[in-house]
Amino acid sequence: MSTPLAVQLAGPGLLDPEWLISTFGLVGILGIVFAESGLLIGLFLPGDSLLFTAGLLVADGRYLHQPLWLVCLLAAVAAIVGDQVGYLFGKRVGPSLFRRPNSRLFKQENVQRANDFFARYGARSVVLARFVPIVRTFTPVIAGVSRMRYRTFLIYNLLGGTLWAVGVTVLGYFLGQIAVIKSNIEFILPGIVLVSVVPIGIQLLRSRRRRNRTPDRPGQAAEAVGGH
Repeated sequence: MSTPLAVQLAGPGLLDPEWLISTFGLVGILGIVFAESGLLIGLFLPGDSLLFTAGLLVADGRYLHQPLWLVCLLAAVAAIVGDQVGYLFGKRVGPSLFRRPNSRLFKQENVQRANDFFARYGARSVVLARFVPIVRTFTPVIAGVSRMRYRTFLIYNLLGGTLWAVGVTVLGYFLGQIAVIKSNIEFILPGIVLVSVVPIGIQLLRSRRRRNRTPDRPGQAAEAVGGH
């Protein structure tokens, strides 16, 4: 399967949940969930597909031999702690994040997209963003930049992190017990990789078109945060 841009950014192995799990096991799952939840370097890591695949492989008994409840518990903790780090980073960095120059992995369009998402949904965005690739990584940072009340953030973070980590993993686990899926898991897993890459590709194309249509306006995003 060919994923040129994503492979350039993250490397082929880092986009393949089965490879990640077979190579790094549960520790790898937790590290990626943590990084994608709160570290900007985790922007293109496959959080959704990784958790779903983890559930499938727990049901199949391949690579992961820990019980489902333990995988879910630790994944939820990693997701929650990752968001905490993102919030604290945003609170410390402040609006300077919006003045950071574009680089190979960092794009101002992604910051602005998360900022718009946060402005639209408020505190609920901490939960909703869990299910939106790219936005998931930036939203806790934006919450910190906008000085969301920490107690409010913590409550929504606990809720969102648990729903996402447990929900996606459990979904994969139960689907993995369906005979037709279990007997064709070698075809299902590449499909999961494809599905996880498509939303990122669509968002990158949209960002590129938007950038081509609209001239850059430095400082606009920072002003938006200042208005929260």
